[in-house]
Amino acid sequence: MTELPKTFDPAAIEARWYAHWEQEGLFRPERPHAEPWTIVNPPPNVTGSLHIGHALDNTLQDILTRHARLKGKDALWVVGTDHAGIATQMVVERNLAQQGVKRTDLGRDDFVARIWDWKAESGGQITRQLRRLGCSMDWANERFTMDEGFSRAVLKVFVELHRQGLLYRDKRLVNWDAGLGTAISDLEVETREVQGKFWHLTYPLADGSGTISVATTRPETMLADMAVAVNPDDPRYTALIGAQVRLPITGRLIPIVADEHADPELGSGAVKITPGHDFNDFEVGRRAGIEARDMLNMLDAKARICQTADGLVPEALIGLDRFEARQAVIALLEEAVVLERVEDRVIQTPYGDRSGVVIEPWLTDQWYVDAKTLAQPAIEAVRSGAIKLVPASWEKTFFNWMENIQPWCVSRQLWWGHQIPAWFAEDGRAFVAETEQEAQAQAGAGVVLTRDPDVLDTWFSSALWPFATLGWPDAADPTLGGRYPNDVLVSGFDILFFWDARMMMQGMQFMKDVPFRTLYLHGLVRAADGSKMSKSKGNTVDPLGLIDQYGADALRFFMAAMESQGRDIKMDERRVEGYRNFATKLWNAARFAQANGIGASATLDAPAATLAVNKWIIAETVKTVQAVDLALADYRFDGAANAIYQFVWSRFCDWYLELIKPVLQGGEAGGEETRAVAGWVLDQILVLLHPFMPFITEELWHAMGPRDHDLIVAQWPMADARALDPEAEREIDWLIRLVGDIRAARTELNVPPGARLPLHVRDAHDDTLARLDRQASVLARLARVDRAEGDAASGGAAQVVVDEATFILPLKGVIDLDAERARLTKAIAAAEKERDALGARLGNASFVERAKPEAVEKARADHADKMAEAARLHAALGRLG
Repeated sequence: MTELPKTFDPAAIEARWYAHWEQEGLFRPERPHAEPWTIVNPPPNVTGSLHIGHALDNTLQDILTRHARLKGKDALWVVGTDHAGIATQMVVERNLAQQGVKRTDLGRDDFVARIWDWKAESGGQITRQLRRLGCSMDWANERFTMDEGFSRAVLKVFVELHRQGLLYRDKRLVNWDAGLGTAISDLEVETREVQGKFWHLTYPLADGSGTISVATTRPETMLADMAVAVNPDDPRYTALIGAQVRLPITGRLIPIVADEHADPELGSGAVKITPGHDFNDFEVGRRAGIEARDMLNMLDAKARICQTADGLVPEALIGLDRFEARQAVIALLEEAVVLERVEDRVIQTPYGDRSGVVIEPWLTDQWYVDAKTLAQPAIEAVRSGAIKLVPASWEKTFFNWMENIQPWCVSRQLWWGHQIPAWFAEDGRAFVAETEQEAQAQAGAGVVLTRDPDVLDTWFSSALWPFATLGWPDAADPTLGGRYPNDVLVSGFDILFFWDARMMMQGMQFMKDVPFRTLYLHGLVRAADGSKMSKSKGNTVDPLGLIDQYGADALRFFMAAMESQGRDIKMDERRVEGYRNFATKLWNAARFAQANGIGASATLDAPAATLAVNKWIIAETVKTVQAVDLALADYRFDGAANAIYQFVWSRFCDWYLELIKPVLQGGEAGGEETRAVAGWVLDQILVLLHPFMPFITEELWHAMGPRDHDLIVAQWPMADARALDPEAEREIDWLIRLVGDIRAARTELNVPPGARLPLHVRDAHDDTLARLDRQASVLARLARVDRAEGDAASGGAAQVVVDEATFILPLKGVIDLDAERARLTKAIAAAEKERDALGARLGNASFVERAKPEAVEKARADHADKMAEAARLHAALGRLG
């Protein structure tokens, strides 16, 4: 047994134990005959650093992994990082810019080599931070989405999808980031509210018979207008459908088409249609019979005005930036007297989350995956239960998105990433193959080929994560050694469609089975007031700072205890501090055990017990194991954490250790039995708590005595119902309730702590009287009462009712009864006054609707507190009779 320091210092033990686990290979112990259990981490960006969302996501995964390992399974937590095409390229370009170098100065090969150099030097920050959190990942087999084996899998999938007709090249609108010069995914677009304008324009009918009014937030796009849409049921325009409009500035003739996209209730009911520069307009244009190849484009890759295919854009506008062009177009519209009016309006505007520039819908040739076809097996897997979504409330959202899924643009105009395995002939034909030699063989000798310079979307490669990290396509075993399907995936709900659903599609297409059996979707970690965290608001929280202050165990336990299915987590540093105090309480309990000769248990099974208090704590331990097992089976992390917390804090520390002190100090019989039981219970606590608080539990495990194995590979407790003793449970539960109620009565009535009171009992059954005799010494020590015979003397007394019996505590001569009644009456009046004032405020609809949500929530909490306080004081007054 190693004597524990008086003070619990998380920093002193965390680095030491993590290094030990990793060096000893304990994150992946050799268990060749054990049941495989597999989970993959959502690969963080190689450029990233640990944020509070990572802390939640990885804590939950580590709880499941450590639990599976303790259950004796061959637990594998696959770890790796994502090459993060845009983010990584930006970081390296920024570094080069400080040296006065552009990537174009280097050329593609040299630039990519610089990125690999950067990764080797600086790309491991987040993996070091995950270690600080305690993540028991298989670092010995760390993967990277650009490593050789994974890259081979990515190219094979692209080629196979193309061969199967599920991947093709098409001209469609994309989110174009002119700052980065690439298409980006919806996930990389953030919408901001911007103060803008709404320009109302007059378009003349071509035959001179009248005009039609339209409105736009982007007047420059009228240079590529191809139609005006009106609702087919709008009587104002029925006669105009099929007529033509002559556009101002360009003079282009465009038709008036009928389409339900036009809402008669909005504005004039007529909508200008620019199919090459607006997602809704693109669909209207297609419905109107305009092929994508014929849609007009008025912008180049840097969002500057270019000439349209019909050559009608005035030369003076060519080359202008889109926002400069806006002002020039407005001036030309005013000059032509077709600008009716301008409204100020708040506009939802898309921005690139990395570049910070306004995103432009842009018509380009890109590579697309037929997501609709791939989605069908994934939809059926969720419907049939082959994939279980937890919580199930996400199923409706999942089905709605998947059933209306659009083609997936997978090409990006970057240099860093998996270069698309397609080669073009001079006549535009594309040849898709895993190698240039294969592409040349397809094209034929003498055909000059040029490789597509674009790279694949990082979500395309990470969609292969559940199987390409485990040896596919080289492994012959379709289950990849029993690792596929993975057992569970833990993910934030915000990437359900960008990552989770795409893993389902690719996994079922290439592995012919689901990628994971359960998908657990957790919420977001929000600021204390419930708002979303963002750097611009200044309300982000650094998890490493919390670890420095409170320890990783406290942060992990906070995440687990607050993770309630279907709800976001409100960050509350006071709770993190509270869980550090919980760790300290456990530390002090272990020190108490050491001081009283309690050490490591020599048995997995519960020791034999004869004392009721020992039978009770064994039963409480078994029930806690059952509760934790059930909670983790249902992915109720909060239920599991709170079951352990209540057992450790209340049952074990506050009650059991207090109840056994006389036995340990030699005042009562049963010392050897009690030490054996207490050591066994403490061992069970350490194992149960280990997935949540790995560092302190491993430290205490070894401090309590010699061990032949580390806690990380110990055996999970068995919930043996044979250890339950209902009679012992009833007796100790009765004792705890009686002591608790007597203590509460003493506190409420201001009884001096040192005062000993006589305890009279009325209407007690024989078994209650027997319990009183057996527990007399405990009551004398913990409640400071002594059993008194006969009826209590008349006069003021406190009364406590437990089950059928009434316990009477005479107070005459102990407190000033009249003064106490007066004090309680005054306190009741004050509490009720505050209660009623808060109730009136909450009953005011104006306050509830207009006040800040946090103010309303505080008023409700205060109202509940005052109600409870008034009720408690009334009860105390009632006790005095």
